Amino acid sequence: MTNNSDTHFFARLKKGLAKTRSNVIRNLDEMISGEKFISKDIFEDIEAILIGADLGPAFASDMIEAMKARAKRNELNSPDALTKIMKEHMTTILRTCESPLKIPKDEPYAIMVVGVNGTGKTTTIGKMAFRFKKNGIPLLLVAADTFRAAAIEQLGIWAERADVPLIKQKMGADPSAVVFDALHAAEARKAVMLIDTAGRLHTKTGLMDELKKIKRIMDRELPGAPHETLLVLDATTGQNAVMQAQMFHQEIGITGIALTKLDGTAKGGIIIRIAQEMGIPIRYIGVGEGLDDLRRFKSEEFVEALFGE
Repeated sequence: MTNNSDTHFFARLKKGLAKTRSNVIRNLDEMISGEKFISKDIFEDIEAILIGADLGPAFASDMIEAMKARAKRNELNSPDALTKIMKEHMTTILRTCESPLKIPKDEPYAIMVVGVNGTGKTTTIGKMAFRFKKNGIPLLLVAADTFRAAAIEQLGIWAERADVPLIKQKMGADPSAVVFDALHAAEARKAVMLIDTAGRLHTKTGLMDELKKIKRIMDRELPGAPHETLLVLDATTGQNAVMQAQMFHQEIGITGIALTKLDGTAKGGIIIRIAQEMGIPIRYIGVGEGLDDLRRFKSEEFVEALFGE
């Protein structure tokens, strides 16, 4: 049975995906409106709509092949049949990336959060802190973005709101030194670390090298750390989000993704492409600024919301 919080989030997700739904489902509905069956002549038009909605060429190609196969068996005999195929295909792809974080008890655990500027890294960390704190998980927030004073201050505000300790140093300090201190504090407290790193363009080699250095020091001080390298992506950037994921994964190895700003974007379909092309677990999705607007990703819930059900 769903609780009020789940119902509220589903309503927010459904509302947030309205533009994406219009960009995909409504365009298809309008194209095949009045058709009693789906003819082979419109397959190319369907493929163009799917690619234009950021679902990706691989998904579009697979969908068309599935439609053609069913058409041969006379199973593609109505617009409803098309919708059913799409839902089944989307759910199958997304289910492979539905993998919640598993936080161990009574031992230190490091989550390093990375991404380009403006994706919502610090806000995502703050919302994760609230989720973890509510579940009784001991926490430390770590301000490893030492380039911007505003970043340290913003994380400090989240730390106060969630009532969790903040590990920080002065602006300009070596981020690796901040993480070094945090690791030993986490070991003593058997706490989970949520590590905020500086936003960086995925094309900047020097900044990527800094992340690699942080990872080396973490593994040296606490073998296996970071246990999770979480990439925060902004859904509104569409195909750029895929490029970011590819570059970050190639450079430092990504173990999970948080997809933010799904509310109000017409490019929410990018989640399908990320799942199909990257195969990296999607841990969280975000649909707003509220504390409860970041949730664990559930494939069937997402597809139901996308189709407005």
